[in-house]
Amino acid sequence: MEVALTYIFGIGRSTAKKIMDEARIDLAKKTDELSEGEVAKVREIIDRVLKVEGDLRREVSLNIKRLVDLGCYRGVRHRKGLPVHGQRTHSNARTRKGPAVAIAGKKSVKAMK
Repeated sequence: MEVALTYIFGIGRSTAKKIMDEARIDLAKKTDELSEGEVAKVREIIDRVLKVEGDLRREVSLNIKRLVDLGCYRGVRHRKGLPVHGQRTHSNARTRKGPAVAIAGKKSVKAMK
């Protein structure tokens, strides 16, 4: 159950443990072994305590949109598709920047000789 809850956007391992402790359900129990009452209890705790899935995604996107509209440094980095938290970009950041694009006409010194 602990791992199964992490498939919900916004719930990690530690949050899943807290939910299961509050619901008084064994962490090793599998999802198909849960009774309807236990499922309802877990669902009620998640609804009461956490912001998950659509609401959380909406909040995150609105936060990013606010930064972009302000034109602050972090917003500019989001707009350009570059890393936001100070990582180096000279030799890394391929995940954020996308696949490398070759520059036409640029060749190594060894290839010219």
